[in-house]
Parts: sequence; C-alpha cells; structure tokens
Amino acid sequence: MNDFILPDIGEGIVECELVKWLIKEGDVIEEDQPVAEVMTDKALVEIPAPHAGTVVKLYCQEGEIARVHAPLFAVDDGSDSDGDKTVHGEREDDHAGDVMTVAAPARSTAQTQSAASQATSSQSDVAASASALSASDEAAATPTAAALERRSRDFILPDIGEGIVECEVVTWHVAEGDTVEEDQTIVDVMTDKALVEITASEPGRIVRFHYAQGENARVHTPLYAYVPDEEAEAESAESTESTESDVTAPEHKQVQPERLSENRQKGDDKSDKKSKQDGRHEESRPRIPATPAVRRLLREHQLDIQAIAGSGRNGRVLKEDVLAYLKQSEAREIDVTPDDSHKVGAAAETDKAAAEACAVASDVASDEERSSRLESKAVPLKGVAAVMAKRMVQASTQIPHFHYGDELDITDLLVLRSRLKVRVEQQGIRLTLMPFIMKAMALAVIEEPILNARLSEDESEILYQGACNIGMAVDSASGLMVPNVKGVERLSILEIAREVGRLTEAARSGRVAQADLKGGTLSISNIGALGGTYAAPIINQPEVAIVALGRTQRLPRFDGEGNVCARDIMTITWAGDHRIIDGGTIARFSNLWKHYLEHPDEMLLSLS
Repeated sequence: MNDFILPDIGEGIVECELVKWLIKEGDVIEEDQPVAEVMTDKALVEIPAPHAGTVVKLYCQEGEIARVHAPLFAVDDGSDSDGDKTVHGEREDDHAGDVMTVAAPARSTAQTQSAASQATSSQSDVAASASALSASDEAAATPTAAALERRSRDFILPDIGEGIVECEVVTWHVAEGDTVEEDQTIVDVMTDKALVEITASEPGRIVRFHYAQGENARVHTPLYAYVPDEEAEAESAESTESTESDVTAPEHKQVQPERLSENRQKGDDKSDKKSKQDGRHEESRPRIPATPAVRRLLREHQLDIQAIAGSGRNGRVLKEDVLAYLKQSEAREIDVTPDDSHKVGAAAETDKAAAEACAVASDVASDEERSSRLESKAVPLKGVAAVMAKRMVQASTQIPHFHYGDELDITDLLVLRSRLKVRVEQQGIRLTLMPFIMKAMALAVIEEPILNARLSEDESEILYQGACNIGMAVDSASGLMVPNVKGVERLSILEIAREVGRLTEAARSGRVAQADLKGGTLSISNIGALGGTYAAPIINQPEVAIVALGRTQRLPRFDGEGNVCARDIMTITWAGDHRIIDGGTIARFSNLWKHYLEHPDEMLLSLS
C-alpha cells in the first residue's frame, strides 16, 4: 500500500480545498485517471492517479483543506498480494502442525489407558510444545518484517525548482533501518542549479532506498520507503499479540502448564522491565528543536545535541550555539596548566627526536607523494557544471559580444566606505564595494534602460524589465552560480549589503534558493577578487550586458594641477549584446555609472 502525495499544483500554493472526490474507497483505478478536483486560490485543478491500483483509504473529506506534499489517499497496486498469501499460508500451516502434533499423543493416551503410556505421552507433549514454541517465534519474526514492508509509505520527491524534472542523488545521510526524526536531513540532491537538502516529512523508520548514490531521481516519484512511528508501533503490538497466542495454544492441551507459565512470566517481566527503561530513556531525552542545517553540522562534528544549550526560542539550538560550543572545546584542548608544563616540554623533546629519526624516510615518501599527485581519470560533467558549460556555449555562439573597457578612480569611494564600515558592522553586516557598485548601476539604468532589457525568443521585440535585478557571479563548490539581488533601484545601500552577504554565503555552500537564481537583468563578475585586472566576460543569457571588475591597484595619476599623486584604480570591462546595444549606448551608460562611483556624494543626491 502506497500513499499518494499531493504534488505541487502552483507556485507558492501550500494548500487547497478538496472540492470533489471522483473515486471512492474500494474502486479500481487506472494510471492518469482523474481522482479528485481541488480548488486553489487561482483555479480548479484536476488531480490524476499516478499509477493503477485499488483505492484503500481517502484521507480527506470533500470540503476539507488538503496540504501540498501531504498524503491525499492510499492505493494498493497489488505488489504485496502474493507475499501476503505466502505469509498467511505459512501461519496457517504452522498452526495446523501445532494442533496435529499435540493431538496425536492425546489419542494414543486414550487408547492404551496405561501409566507407562501416559508418561511417554507426557514427554512427547513437552517436546512437541517446545518445537511449536520455536516455530511460532520464527513465524512471528518473518511476518513482522513483511508486515512492516506492507505498512511502509513512499516519500515522493517534491518539486525542488521551477522546470526541474530530475536531480542527482549525492549523499544519503541515513541507512536502511535507521530511525529518523521529523525535519532530519535524509539526502542531498544536486539539481542543475544548486545542492538541495531533502528532509523527513515525519518521524519513522527507513525501509529501503529507491535510488543509489550517483543515480538520477525523477521529481514526483518515490525517493525512499519508510514506516511512520505509529505504524511501526502498531505492527510491533500485533506481532507481540500473535506470538503470545501461539505460545498459549499448547497450554490449552495441558502440556506442562506450570513450566510454560513460569517461562512466559520470566519473559514478560524482562520485556516489561526493558520497555520501562526505554520509556524513561525517551522521557529523559526530549526532542530539541533545530533546523536540518544545524543537525547536519552536529553530525559533521560528531556532537550530541543534548550537550549544547540552545539560545533560540523554546530551546532551539542555533548555528551560533554549535560554533560557540566548538570554540570552547578547542580552547579547553589547547589550555595547559602550570603543573603539566614539564610534561609538555618532555613530550616536545620526544616529538623532536622522533621527527629527526623519520627525516630520511619522509624525504623518500615525499618523492613518492609528488609522483602520485597526478593521475589519469575521467570525471562526468554533471549538475551545475554541466549546465554552466551548456549555457556558456549557447551564449558565446548565439550572442555577438561587444566589449568596452575603462578604469575607475575609486579613491573617494574607499574613503566613504571606511567611514561607514564600522557603523555597519555593528549591525552584523559586512560592507564591501559591491553594494555601491550595484546601486550606481541601478541609477544609471534609469537613464539607459535598454541595458536592463532582453530580446524576445523570436528576436522580434525588446522586452524592457520593470525591476533592476543585479546578479553577481560566485565561484562555489558546486560550480559557477549567479544569484541576483532583486529590485536594487528600491533598496538602500545597507539593504543591498545585507542581501549580498546572504547570497554570497548561500552560493558558496551550494544551497541557493531557486528564486534567487531567477529573474536577473544585469550581471557583475568580480574577477578582481582573485587577482585579475582584465577579463572578457560572457553574457548571462537572456540578459544583454555584463561587467567584469578588475583588481584595485594603487597607481600614480595626475591631479587637476598636473601633480603626480597616488590613486586607487579599478579596471572594468563591459560585454554587451551587439544585436540591441551599440558602442555609444554602452559608453554613455558606463560613463554615468563611473561618475556615480568616482563622486559618491553626487550618487547620494540621486537616491530616491
């Protein structure tokens, strides 16, 4: 039996009203058959069946609100019917064997009516009872695993980005059979844009994975199977009752009642004692709230969340709490008391002698290491890197690039930034040159809006954009990413700085939200941060312009009176789509942008 998970039915929609069921419990449905009609805040949507099967249970009634990514109905596809028949058949055969084994000596006793035969029959009954007890234990264990499999639900991989239909399974953070908590990170998947964490929708036990690491998983298909906690507990209770009934069956035949009763009583006492201990253990370790990212950080450093005091609401453990705990642990490790100072000195002398003894061997090993640094291998191009390769080829071959270079004197801008930096850092924000560069660019776009436009797909129209969303190229671990700051023309320098910090941190960790990667209108490549001075950037299609920022250098220049003075110079290189931007347009735009950066006081006058 599998649960049908209500998929995404519109961007930003998290729930809907169940208007009408087109099926009922017990119906046999076909793949893609309409099963329900739901009403969102935008339209009436028809939900089709994902596969054929028999409807087992409807989780929502007509008129109720259904949540996206929550079970809508249960369907039995018939895959477990053969296994059920086999298991039940084994149980019936085992019970029949029990009755026959115990009853046969009883008939013999009735016929002979002798004391010797009664003694022989009594011994046979004991052996038969022990054999039945062992068979019943084995039968109880096998159906439990099979029943857990039948009770399992499939976790359906949800939409993880607009237009994304598949992703690569990068890392499983759990194993089959593990017990997981709600919101615990289960797996990392890589789309063509970012690395995404998939978390557990509810607590339970992992039964099996549908994909191995490195395989591609399809959106809206089962990712893994699990048994919710309540289902696992129910199955455990049923298994216990079944085992007890198998044990008590021979007792009705009066075969060693005192001995069997004593054994059962000891087993029950042990079970009760263990369950009480487990219960006290669970009560003493309540679940501490924390985000999946924090739990992943705890696993990476092999820390117990119980040892960390949470400073968030309701005792929530924050990332800052974990980092502070790690810092305190490092401080304790390197702290040395005066009494131990002579021990440390002796250890240092020992280490020095050992280092000298291994010097020759180290030289030989280093030669071997240097020779093994290079190796021949083939690495598949996938994920963000594969998409970047494809898009760069398209942009460089389809767009006629026009390049324009210049240099900026940002001496006064650096002075202004240094004055504001201390005050901004008090609010926990890092102030770089990027917010000023973006703001000046948005102001220049107002005068030359074609730099903020794009060409229609059939190249018949120029589409002017109503917001200036400026992207910045970030060299992340997953590849090149270009998240963008939305509506720069409406934001203050402080708000832009906050967004730049957030996007940079998210991009470098490979976990940028899909919304931050969409809708860009202009891009900046800060190649100068790595040391370059000039570059010929490739336009980020469908945008029409991009600028590369070179390294800032302290160079001699002439002032207004002809005197040589030191100035802070940044080189810049523009690339424009020559289909709609000519040289004069990009020169005028660049000159206005340059004027704002070289005279930041005039830029302040233009702020709205």
